[in-house]
Amino acid sequence: MTKRKLLAIAVAGALAAPAAMAQTGSVQIYGRANLSFDNFSTSGATAGGVADLKSRSRVVDSASRIGVRGTENLGGGLQALFQIETGVNADTGSGNGQSGAANPNSGTLGSRDSYVGLAGAWGSLRFGRQSYWWVNGAIIQTGANYVNTEVPFFSGVALGRMVGPTARTSNTVQYNSPTAGGFNVSLNFTPNSEAAAAGANADGRIWGATARYSGRFNAQVDYAQNQAASPIAGTRPEVNGVKALVGWPYQPGAQISLIWLRVRNQIGAAAAGTIPGPAVGFSAANDRLSQSGWGLSWEHTFGNIQALAQYGQLGNASGCGPVNGCANTSTNAYLLGARYLASKRTALYATYNKVSNGSNQTTDYVAGGISSVPNAGFVSGLAAGTDPRIFALGVIHNF
Repeated sequence: MTKRKLLAIAVAGALAAPAAMAQTGSVQIYGRANLSFDNFSTSGATAGGVADLKSRSRVVDSASRIGVRGTENLGGGLQALFQIETGVNADTGSGNGQSGAANPNSGTLGSRDSYVGLAGAWGSLRFGRQSYWWVNGAIIQTGANYVNTEVPFFSGVALGRMVGPTARTSNTVQYNSPTAGGFNVSLNFTPNSEAAAAGANADGRIWGATARYSGRFNAQVDYAQNQAASPIAGTRPEVNGVKALVGWPYQPGAQISLIWLRVRNQIGAAAAGTIPGPAVGFSAANDRLSQSGWGLSWEHTFGNIQALAQYGQLGNASGCGPVNGCANTSTNAYLLGARYLASKRTALYATYNKVSNGSNQTTDYVAGGISSVPNAGFVSGLAAGTDPRIFALGVIHNF
């Protein structure tokens, strides 16, 4: 057999392999571009105008992403599945948010939910970087899928002085049950001590559970617990929370939803540098802090126009060691917005978002790096008492 014939056979085999794969599996490229032109400012800082950010115009990316996902039939009702999703800052092409600080959910391959796993009649088991606790599903979609942002603490994470247990979480094992009678559950576990130093305890962990119901009404309950590794001495730092939502889809394209949440932060032996590490003066070592909130979310579609409104309230925190540490830590926030549904995949929107903080509160729009105030993850860098405000005109396209 000549070398030319051998080469032809090799090329034919290489071309035939993908075709054979295509018979038993599928791969999809998908994504979203969501950008707006907005005006951001803060006012009312307890420290005075020197701590306020003057009004500025911005071009803002809000969780744009590109991903590839797929499945392959393995036989016997079993499937392999995968997803690699990457956050894309289409406004700058960088991995930074509006303040210039790094946004951990963009700029690197697999920065958003990315996993590999197996699925069958028993549900699915996935390993990778995945979201739990903060996701509100179909009950409240405003900030996640419709516009630029929403009432910040509806995620149960961005509370200001306090923090929620987790959000998008690396190194997670996730089990998702099949749906039966409208019910399904997700169970998550994250071993969280991979980088423990020699001699240090390595029992840090995060876990959570979500129960959902979809039918004449929609309901969801989330619980999550984030425990730091056990200290050699002193109190073990911990964050836990419970979040409950119910939505009434009273007609196609319309829903009114109620959310309630409570977050607890157990400060460790040090008041800073541990979970959650709130500002000194608000809490002290070994404090057991608690804060609750609630809110309403509404959406209604009139032809090609979708109206959106939200209101949320956080009460004062409790459990602060310093005198008056928990005083004036309440928050009120709201959103007013509208979308023009240009097609099934494209919408134009206008929104007005405002947070009114108590004189000792720091709630801000920290998700996705949208704030011009530097933030450490979901720990707000806003000056106490400051009220952030965003007016935006944007376009969102899903593909």
